[in-house]
Amino acid sequence: MPKVAPELQYSDEHEWVSRGDGNSVSVGISEVATDALGDIVYVDLPEVGSTVTAGETCGEVESTKSVSDLYSPVTGEVTEINDAVVSDPALINNDPYGAGWLFKVAAESEGPLLSAVEYASKNGGDLS
Repeated sequence: MPKVAPELQYSDEHEWVSRGDGNSVSVGISEVATDALGDIVYVDLPEVGSTVTAGETCGEVESTKSVSDLYSPVTGEVTEINDAVVSDPALINNDPYGAGWLFKVAAESEGPLLSAVEYASKNGGDLS
């Protein structure tokens, strides 16, 4: 059963949000999503300095099974992207809650987010 990190919040589209200092948040995709996608071979992320809007597409994740849109769980300016996952998308599969983070945003607002418990019960993830 895929792991759901208890300290994070999640969108219905399987992105996770981790809060940093101030209004900075990191965004990634859940292990539930990586399990469903299979081996990720390509990722298209928003550009640094661009504005993302909660609930709207901001990139794509391509796997050996399909291409899926990436949705932003927050609204704000992209402050950093994870160049390591662009170079090696397998990091997303190997460590979705750590080295596989996707981008950081100076968040102005957030879309509807689920707690880890809500997300796990809705999607069958393991909170341990």
